[in-house]
Amino acid sequence: MVFGKIEYLNLLPFHIFMKRFLRHPSEQLAMHYYGGVPSAVNQLFLQKKVDAGFISSIVSKKFPHVELGIVAKKEVLSVLVLPHVATKKDSESATSNVLAKILNVNGEVIIGDKALKCYLEKTPHVDLAKLWNDTYSLPFVFAVLCYHKDKKKYKKIEKEFLKTKVKIPQYLLQKAQQKTGISKKEILHYLQFISYKLDTKAQKGLKLFLKKASS
Repeated sequence: MVFGKIEYLNLLPFHIFMKRFLRHPSEQLAMHYYGGVPSAVNQLFLQKKVDAGFISSIVSKKFPHVELGIVAKKEVLSVLVLPHVATKKDSESATSNVLAKILNVNGEVIIGDKALKCYLEKTPHVDLAKLWNDTYSLPFVFAVLCYHKDKKKYKKIEKEFLKTKVKIPQYLLQKAQQKTGISKKEILHYLQFISYKLDTKAQKGLKLFLKKASS
C-alpha cells in the first residue's frame, strides 16, 4: 500500500494510529509513504502514484472515499486569510483557495503549520472555517480519505481509527515541536479543533462546498 502523507500537524494522530494498525512486520514493510503538502499529495493521487490519501475536498468528488476526513466543526486555527496583505493564493492548498473565494475574503491565503504559527503570534487574520460555520452553520471539510481500490481495507482503517483514542507519545510531540517551532502544549491544544469523522453534518458541509465551488 502506498499512502500519500500530508506533512501537517493536523494528521499527526492518524499517522501514529497507522503505525500501530500495521502490526505485522510484513505489513509495515509493504507500507510506503509519499509525503508532501496537500496540493502535492493531490497530484500523486491523481497520477495513481499513491493508492490512497487525505485528498483535498475540491479534488475528492470523483473518487471513492471512506467516512474519514479533516474536519473543522467551527474554527480550525490553521487555515487563514491575512487581510492586511495583497490577495494571494497558497500554493500548498487547493480547497482553501477556493473557500476564500466563495466566502469573498481578500488577502493572503495561508494554511498548515505556518498558518498555525501566525495564529499563535496573533497576526491579524480571518479563520476560514469559522467564517464558513458562521455563514452556513455547518462544519467545513478540508480533505477526505480517498482510495483507488481495496475498499475493505480502508473501511477497516476507518472503523478502527474512529474507535481508537490516539495518545501521542512525548518523544513524537518533542519531535513535532522541534520541526515546527510550535510548543507541545500548543500542538495538543490545536488538535482539539480537528475532527476526523465525516458525520451527517460534515457531509452536508462538504456537499454544500462542492456545489458552491462548481457554480
